[in-house]
Amino acid sequence: MLEIKKLSKTYNGSNKKAIEDVNITIEDGDIYGFIGPNGAGKSTTIKCIVGILDFNEGEIIFEGESIKNNPLKSKQKMAYVPDNPDLYEHLSGIEYLNFICDIYGVGKEKDELIHRYASLFGIEKDLANPVKTYSHGMKQKLALISAFVHKPRLLILDEPFVGLDPKATHDLKEILKDLCKDGTMIFFSSHVLEIVEKFCNKIAIIKDGRIVASGYTDDVKGNGSLEDTFMELFE
Repeated sequence: MLEIKKLSKTYNGSNKKAIEDVNITIEDGDIYGFIGPNGAGKSTTIKCIVGILDFNEGEIIFEGESIKNNPLKSKQKMAYVPDNPDLYEHLSGIEYLNFICDIYGVGKEKDELIHRYASLFGIEKDLANPVKTYSHGMKQKLALISAFVHKPRLLILDEPFVGLDPKATHDLKEILKDLCKDGTMIFFSSHVLEIVEKFCNKIAIIKDGRIVASGYTDDVKGNGSLEDTFMELFE
């Protein structure tokens, strides 16, 4: 379980809080969508969870432990794919994936896992090529594979469907569903409301750094569509 309690973050030199009193609970097997307009606080919240940003108030509890008290242990059980992954472009695709597997101590099964996900995404034949030759979509696929291979308990994705073609989008959704069946928690931000509505069992909507709606998707959207609910909140 991931528990975000009264989380607030103020950037240096500013009196305005980027996020304030954010409360979110993600349980095993959840596919949790995180939506809001640009600048609402989505990326700031995510970066606090994964340890890129410190926070001023509140706490983040992952698997019963504060991420501030034991950050390394927490990060070993997480995977994070940002909206614009920064990969080691001088390496080949397979060298990069082997490097990630070594960092996380993936054992004998690493070759099978790399083969499985690279085959699903259709880039297995490209793994011998330098990452710098990859298209944006291929880099996104490589980053996603690097997140899957060490079997994280929590998978955090910032705009994961950007740059993916329709088949890759479908394949990614199927992979995420399978991971959730095994108890993986998935938390992802997206501007594609239709995907969030159909795919996520829970959602949170953030506005001006505050959560304005959260819970089960059907409860949040009520009798209308998620787009209707979103537009009502941001009129």
